[in-house]
Amino acid sequence: MTTPLPELKTRFEHASPILRVKDMGRSLKYYVDVLGFKNADWGTDLFTSVNRDGAGIYLCQGGQGMPGTWLWVGVEDAAALYAEYQASGAKIRMPPGNYPWAYEMHVEDPDGHVIRFGSEPRADLPLDEAGF
Repeated sequence: MTTPLPELKTRFEHASPILRVKDMGRSLKYYVDVLGFKNADWGTDLFTSVNRDGAGIYLCQGGQGMPGTWLWVGVEDAAALYAEYQASGAKIRMPPGNYPWAYEMHVEDPDGHVIRFGSEPRADLPLDEAGF
C-alpha cells in the first residue's frame, strides 16, 4: 500500500479585475479625482492600474472586457465612504443598505461599470433580507 501524496495547491494572492473603458482620460479623472484612487506610475494611454489602499483595478481602453461589468470592493467603513462619495460627486446608483453579507452601496463609473463597495453588516440596523 502506498501513502497518498499531499495535495499541493498554489496560494492565490489577490484578484484584480480588468475593466474596458472608452476614454482613458475620462476614466482616470473619475477614478482619481472622484473615487480617490491613484494611477500607477507605469500606466499608459491604453492600459493602467488604479489603486486605493489594498484595492486595484486595471483599466484597458477599447479591449479586455465588456461594458457594464460589476465588481466588489471590501472597505473599512461603507458609511464613511458614502459620505466621501456624496461630497466628491460620484454617481451613486444605490445608497448603503444593510444586508446579511455586508453594509453595501453601488457606484457607477463613466463606462457603466458598477462597483459594489461594502463593509461588515451593521449591528445597529435591521438586515434587508430581501436583497436587491
